Amino acid sequence: MTTRRPFPTTLLLGVTLATAGALSAQAPPLSLPQPSPAARIEQTVGLTRIAVEYHRPRARGREIWGTVVPFGQVWRAGANENTVLEVSTPFRLEGRPLAAGRYGLHAVPSESSWTIVLSRQSGAWGSFGYDPAEDALRVEVAPERAPHEEALAYSFDDPTGDGVVLSLRWGELRVPVRIEVDTPEVVYQSLKQELRGLHQFFWQPWNQAAAYLLGQQIHLDEAMAWVDRSLAIQRNFSNVYTKSRLLALAGEAAEGERLVREALPAASEAELNGYGYQLLGAGNVADAVAIFRENAARHPESWNVHDSLGEGLAALGETAEAVRAYEKALAMAPAGQRARIEGVLAGLRKSG
Repeated sequence: MTTRRPFPTTLLLGVTLATAGALSAQAPPLSLPQPSPAARIEQTVGLTRIAVEYHRPRARGREIWGTVVPFGQVWRAGANENTVLEVSTPFRLEGRPLAAGRYGLHAVPSESSWTIVLSRQSGAWGSFGYDPAEDALRVEVAPERAPHEEALAYSFDDPTGDGVVLSLRWGELRVPVRIEVDTPEVVYQSLKQELRGLHQFFWQPWNQAAAYLLGQQIHLDEAMAWVDRSLAIQRNFSNVYTKSRLLALAGEAAEGERLVREALPAASEAELNGYGYQLLGAGNVADAVAIFRENAARHPESWNVHDSLGEGLAALGETAEAVRAYEKALAMAPAGQRARIEGVLAGLRKSG
């Protein structure tokens, strides 16, 4: 007969203590909805990415300004941890310059004006650990009355190519803050970087980059160097024309015109058309019409060249010939263009 050995008392005690210890330890938190949920908004201005990360408290019938959010005290401009403004390039806040980066966004509200504070500390819990020694910038802005917003919200309003208005909205108040970027300079810095990559082996990127600087009237010496790189890879009407415009700005218009005349025989339909419109836009109507005529002679089967020629002739005051050019364009034009051309013809015939 087998004798059963008693279960060791010390082992039983150990298991009991271990179980009790596990039960008394801090349990991992469950994922539950937050009363003030997280939100993020983004806006691109030129090549600059702007984002705001924040939490959205609700009004819930409370008096917000001066009560829930006291006047004269630093407020985290949201709920929970820092509200964060992130901008990918150097920028200006209400005209004041700042470096690219992540900033803690705080505010000191009052009835008539707000102080907006950007802090170099963006990882704190709200404004409880706020230290004015870490301020990157303080600006004053004016609040505005606005339709009721139940949950605090940020929005990007009135975006343009070089700026946007960041608006805080809660209750019946809107607080606008202007953010601006030097988009041409940002693009220039981006182009310099891109042209060190795969783009450097093709003529088009160098020419496109030079044409951008030309259009913005910035870094023109760099633009000339870039178009010369394009010409060295493959010479064509497009990059010759870019160089001619740069030469004109440098006081060498005659040399630019000589280069264009040499390149004209190799120009494509689209290049000739583009050149004609450049001349037309510059007020050189007779020269533009000469280019449009040349294009129509080279590409008589294209409705578009006759359409452009008609536009040039009308600008030159040659109404009867403009009508004939538009009639040719209408006979070949796709359905989507016919109503427009018919309208132009009706106007020319009436005026003629």
